[in-house]
Amino acid sequence: MFKIYETELAGRKLSLETGKMAKLANGSVLVRYGDTCVMVNVTASKEPKEGIDFFPLSVDYEEKLYAVGKIPGSFIKREGKPSDKAILTSRAIDRPLRPLFPKDFRNDVVVVATVLSVDQDNSPEVAAMIGASAALSISDIPWGGPTAAVNVGLVKGEIIINPTESQRNSSDLTLTVAGTSDKIAMIEAGANEVADDVMLEAIKKAHEEIKKICKFISKIKEEIGKPKFEYKSFAVNEEIYNFISENYKDDMKIAVKEVDKQVRDENITKLTDKINSEYEERLGTEKFEEDKCQIGEAIYKLEKKIVRDMIFYEHTRVDGRALDEIRPLSCEVGILPRVHGSALFTRGLTQVMSIVTLGMASEEQELDGIDTETSKRYMHQYNFPAYSVGEARTSRGPGRREIGHGALAEKALVPVLPSKEEFPYSIRVVSEILSSNGSTSQGSICASTLSLMDAGVPIKRPVAGISTGLITDPENPDNYVMMTDIQGIEDFFGDMDFKVGGTEKGITAIQVDIKVDGLSYEIIKEAFERTRNARNYILNDIMLPQISEPRSEISEYAPKIITTKIKVDKIKDVIGTGGKVINKIIEETGVKIDIEEDGQVFIYGKTSENAYDALDMIEEIVREIEVGGIYYGPVTRTTSFGAFVDLGNGREGLVHISQIADEHIRRVEDYVKIGEKITVKVIGIDAQGKINLTMKDLNTNKCENKEDFEKEVNNNAKFIKENVTEENKENFENSEEE
Repeated sequence: MFKIYETELAGRKLSLETGKMAKLANGSVLVRYGDTCVMVNVTASKEPKEGIDFFPLSVDYEEKLYAVGKIPGSFIKREGKPSDKAILTSRAIDRPLRPLFPKDFRNDVVVVATVLSVDQDNSPEVAAMIGASAALSISDIPWGGPTAAVNVGLVKGEIIINPTESQRNSSDLTLTVAGTSDKIAMIEAGANEVADDVMLEAIKKAHEEIKKICKFISKIKEEIGKPKFEYKSFAVNEEIYNFISENYKDDMKIAVKEVDKQVRDENITKLTDKINSEYEERLGTEKFEEDKCQIGEAIYKLEKKIVRDMIFYEHTRVDGRALDEIRPLSCEVGILPRVHGSALFTRGLTQVMSIVTLGMASEEQELDGIDTETSKRYMHQYNFPAYSVGEARTSRGPGRREIGHGALAEKALVPVLPSKEEFPYSIRVVSEILSSNGSTSQGSICASTLSLMDAGVPIKRPVAGISTGLITDPENPDNYVMMTDIQGIEDFFGDMDFKVGGTEKGITAIQVDIKVDGLSYEIIKEAFERTRNARNYILNDIMLPQISEPRSEISEYAPKIITTKIKVDKIKDVIGTGGKVINKIIEETGVKIDIEEDGQVFIYGKTSENAYDALDMIEEIVREIEVGGIYYGPVTRTTSFGAFVDLGNGREGLVHISQIADEHIRRVEDYVKIGEKITVKVIGIDAQGKINLTMKDLNTNKCENKEDFEKEVNNNAKFIKENVTEENKENFENSEEE
């Protein structure tokens, strides 16, 4: 049955429609928010996926370019692989949903959010997150929602829920918050060094709106929601778990209490082999083969319980650190000789190398998506090879995790980058993960800050990143223990990975992954405090002693750049017919040139000399002919009434016969000849643009030798410094040699 439910979100109508489209899906909702329309469909397999120890949830956010009236720019003219923005949105949808599925659920679940129409004032990402919650809530798929989500902006100090496009353009905060009626389930943020208390207040205001939407979805669920279907449970067999726990609990505790990750992994492998061998010996091969899969899951469950209990009850971490203690840190800069900037950052067994490349403004990344962002000049990419975790796998290109981690580091650094006017380069940073034992994304932030400073990029302030973890009491989630700088095992077995990047001044990026049903304000506040203290330590005690400020000069291997601005109507003169003029400049100087529509010119050369040579040529082309200006050029033709002189850039002026010499002359050719280079002065420009010149009172035309000429030139500073262009001087010098 077709139903429409309406409410208000941030002063605008939000409607959910169901029962009209995609009737074969387990749950389907069309979300309308302003003119933004997103259809969300959820489906589940009838049978569980065998042989896996995780819940197989897939979320796809599909950007359709017809939603903004665009034809895809690819050769085949259809949407291809998802954009980075679509992948990041898929991850944002996934994070608050996943913890609310049953822990023993192994059926495939697929959530597809298709963007059908986009009104830039009303976020399709928010519509998709709300739609996914609503579709799951009314479906027969087991799920513990609802959840809801909103965006938050900070405009002139005012917190704005779901800011419009114009508000987003001037906002100091891009924050997405998702949650249930009781707790916060997901935080994703990019910020211009926002203070902790302001960020917490923004999260609280977001939660107030989230509660309203959750209540709205709950009412829809009560009215039309389907009963949840029964599923096969994949909970660990209690009998097998109890057997292993009773017999090997002490062995497991000894095995996990090891500083070195490799040794700890070897300990677990040896203990696993011991358990399997003794289980088979006691209960027989047939029973062992029957229970083999369950034994593995029981061992994992025991290891998880041991690690969690140690932290929660004993406040002891597997590597012996205190709860607020950071692993050993070190960093280096300038480690690669030919790149434009490089750095190595090490935190325990996590090691990241970041490399900076500076390029032309035209080398910025072009974006073909459904929002108004068409390009970006700062690109941060993150690579996670298999060798970083000691595995033998070939590289298959970046996955969703790599794209997500790269985007987080990018968000953290964008607020401190210089503007295009201050530093007119495109900037690419690549973070290579050399070794991974947790918090590689935060290590990428630190390494990339160092490499940018090494490259001479004038960032406003250095940025560091750190994460905190959480262990909650299963009997009472309000009882918890928090850890600073979590390593891999604490991430796997813990309840939270709360990542924060920022400067001494404030937060620049947040990403929160949780495995419980939500976080309280108290937990968020403590996480902010811990990460602030930790990043200040990393900045002041580790990073700044290595490099205290950006280098004053960029690398000798980076392109040298100078800029100028010309009148828009002069762009065509610099480019020339078919690019003839600009290509001639490029060929003669070896530079690269970008000219933007507003007349901004960027010149990139291997050396500053090359760039300035090109600048001189461009300035000569666009230079205005002015009355009183002195020029040096060849005579192009003579007539009975005077001589025409080439002033450069296709402009000619006339020296009337009366302006050639002080005395009366009969024939122009007696004083000047075609091809001869002479010095002239502009004495007038008429309404039609005709230029009148004189040779009088310019003694340089009368010099008989180089010495006399140099003497006259030295007596005329204005001639040298202001009026003779680089091209004229070159012509002048050539004439002298002749």
